[in-house]
Amino acid sequence: MILQELVRYYDRAGDLAPEGWEWKRIPYLIEIREDGSFIQLTSLRSGPKSTDVKPSLVPKSENRQGTKAYEKPNLLWDHHGFVLAHPKSHDSKDVLAAQRQHEHFIRRVEAMIASGTDDLGLQAVSRFLASDARTKVREDPLWSECVKVAGCNLTFRLAGDDVLVVQRDAVRAAIACASQKEPNFAPDASSRALCLVTGELATIQALHFPIAGVCEKPSPMAAVNDGVSPAYSSFGKSQGFNFPVGETAVFKYTTALNRLLQPGSRQQLKIGDMATIFWSQSIEGADVENSFAALFDEVVDDPNAHTDKVRALYSSIQSGRFDGAAGEDRFFVLGLAPNSARVVVRFWHAKPLHDIARQLKCWFDDIKIEHASYEPEHLPVRRLLESACLPTKKRPYGDIEKLPPAIAGDLMRAILNNGEIPALLLNGVIQRCRAEQARKDDKGKPVRNVSYARAALMRAAVNRYRRFHQPQLRNISMSLDRDLADPPYALGRLFAVYERTQEAAADRDLNRTIRDAFFGAAMATPASVFPRLMRLNQIHLRDVKRSQPGYGVYLDKLILAINDKINPSRNYPRVLALQEQAQFALGYYHQRQDFFTKADAHKTAAVSAAESTETNPKGA
Repeated sequence: MILQELVRYYDRAGDLAPEGWEWKRIPYLIEIREDGSFIQLTSLRSGPKSTDVKPSLVPKSENRQGTKAYEKPNLLWDHHGFVLAHPKSHDSKDVLAAQRQHEHFIRRVEAMIASGTDDLGLQAVSRFLASDARTKVREDPLWSECVKVAGCNLTFRLAGDDVLVVQRDAVRAAIACASQKEPNFAPDASSRALCLVTGELATIQALHFPIAGVCEKPSPMAAVNDGVSPAYSSFGKSQGFNFPVGETAVFKYTTALNRLLQPGSRQQLKIGDMATIFWSQSIEGADVENSFAALFDEVVDDPNAHTDKVRALYSSIQSGRFDGAAGEDRFFVLGLAPNSARVVVRFWHAKPLHDIARQLKCWFDDIKIEHASYEPEHLPVRRLLESACLPTKKRPYGDIEKLPPAIAGDLMRAILNNGEIPALLLNGVIQRCRAEQARKDDKGKPVRNVSYARAALMRAAVNRYRRFHQPQLRNISMSLDRDLADPPYALGRLFAVYERTQEAAADRDLNRTIRDAFFGAAMATPASVFPRLMRLNQIHLRDVKRSQPGYGVYLDKLILAINDKINPSRNYPRVLALQEQAQFALGYYHQRQDFFTKADAHKTAAVSAAESTETNPKGA
């Protein structure tokens, strides 16, 4: 299913590399004359990064593995070890390896000439390789920059040409002729079988091409076997013959994958170690392809892109964009993760566009929660995942690299299938709330342990859990719900009121509040903490009534109203389960947010009154 859809994407894309070729980033060109003499190194880089290079169309790279990888040079392009015999280090093994690579590079060029290819550019490359001109390359001013790029690719261009040597007409014709005559391995009867992707009889690819952009080094998506471990083989077959896929299908699906995963692609999303790619069944879904990533992550160049795309999604659903035939086109989401020597599938989602849009709207509805005016209206997935991680100076929202690898994939699967939030992720968020109960910033001011992102994720987790397991219970609302009688939620509200009472009694910044000392214990084991908090609150409330009588009465009535929800005839719960701890944190967050909202409203009213007085003074 996955490979079939990737092959179909290749066929309908239209701008992917033709069979036998690929788009490759080549940072530097070797400019030569017809006599093979060296002119200069030319940089194709458009920025400081090695990836800031416009890809060039070159022959498909060789699938080389093992100790004899040096025997498979790419045609007329490769890294500086093959092209110039420049080793990656001064170690004797690396020097010998570079010499071997260069020898086979020369042999392949000479073999192409011997096959009858008559081209001035090809002859010039042959003369360059046969002379000592390659030593002059190292004297070029750009050489020092070239060697800084690990495995820097190089190719040739003839003086006065606008195209690479490998792109000249005669060379391209020779490559096309050779690819028809010479398959990747011996064309005996055993090499042909029914392709599992196309369903047609085809020459089977023994080793699948590597995929870049997932693992640290390009790795194949399919596991291969060299016969050393027969337990992985079927009926004595080895390598790609265990899962027969034709050469053409392998080229198409690997080309499509590499295109979707290339740096700068708008059809990929990288969170943690997982790369998520997506595409539509037809060109009509191109607008969704281009905006899907912004729905889940922040765009560096445009901070408002995420919120704008979410608003556009709501508008599209309301306007009927996904109704009828337009919504029936299937949309595919593929999550890939690195594993030892290969790329593994973390999740695969294939649904009609209208279903995808409905699930995404449901997700953003679930994570919607009251927040401060300066905070973003909609939170991307990355921010939610970071909220479960330990914050650092470089990553103040949380170091997502420390997150267990499977969590990102599980969350994406839950979003696309309208499923439950992973319990491991919810547990991580609650643990951070407890661990940061006394956290201070660089200026010594307290940092909210139940942050906007954590509260949003916990609200989605609680409500989705209730849909599946407790449908009789009402959902947690976006803002404070004074009528909700769930004891954990009410206990969280009560703790927030106790904290606010302590702050009002002190009328100054406190070095240590009840949140710093008791939040974690109150959330997990209320019975061990709340009796003591109740006694402390009586002292704080007495002080508030002395200094602020009206506010003290308000807090006293609020505490009584919340206690009625808890059912004071019973004892406080001894232990709260994971979901109940999330409800406690949400009650705390909602009550604190309600205090801030009222304070802002009072300030706004006071400012308005002051402005009105200045504009219309008495007696005017």
